[in-house]
Amino acid sequence: MPDPIRKQLDCGATIYAKGAPFDAGPLPAFFYFSLSGPDSLNLDPFNQPVTFLEGKPLRIFSISLPYHDECDKREVVKVWVKNIKEGHDFISPFIEKCRLAIRELIEQNVIHPDYLAVGGLSRGSFIAAHLAATEPQICALLGFAPLTKLSVSTSFQEVLNNPLIDKLSLFHLKEDLVKTTIRFYIGNRDTMVKTTACYELVRELTDTAFDQGIRSPQVELILTPSIGHKGHGTSPETFRDGAGWIQTQLGL
Repeated sequence: MPDPIRKQLDCGATIYAKGAPFDAGPLPAFFYFSLSGPDSLNLDPFNQPVTFLEGKPLRIFSISLPYHDECDKREVVKVWVKNIKEGHDFISPFIEKCRLAIRELIEQNVIHPDYLAVGGLSRGSFIAAHLAATEPQICALLGFAPLTKLSVSTSFQEVLNNPLIDKLSLFHLKEDLVKTTIRFYIGNRDTMVKTTACYELVRELTDTAFDQGIRSPQVELILTPSIGHKGHGTSPETFRDGAGWIQTQLGL
């Protein structure tokens, strides 16, 4: 599989991309978050949604999740915990950098402004949801085994009472996500990010949209039989289904 294109943007973000050359005009775009930018696009099985979208008339982008360029991917969560313990909100500046990257790519006629979606796997879904809540140009959000709030993960129990844990919860983004079309996939017994937490978020997103006059809120949750460590795995079939949904949302 060919390596993704690496490009440094004026906003300070380093993006990785697959698809048509940037000078080929604006195309629908999908931003996908999982690990580092290169691993999100190239490392199996994390990149499987990308493999199902390659060759389609769109561009696929990724930006490395915080600290994934500097640290081993198996140790990054500990770095997140350390920073939260020190009161360092590294998520909000990262989301702003991603938003500026999107704006820059739209201005450069690389991304078609009417066809933009984001998605991610686990913590990548958490990041994608924050970005969708911030950037109104994003029309669709796809999450595989999504982390909805840091407090449900056993990895963050030692900082459970830190104010940042609550501040960064996706449950605070309901008002900002009501006009976004959303689909989440999760195992029926995911004990790492908690199936029940994902359901609760979907229910609250739906209720918020309905209260704002949206009679049929476009928020979907698809439960699949749990696989993998702590039921947190995602099957190739689920990745393929999600990729097909993204194509539909982008008008392909």
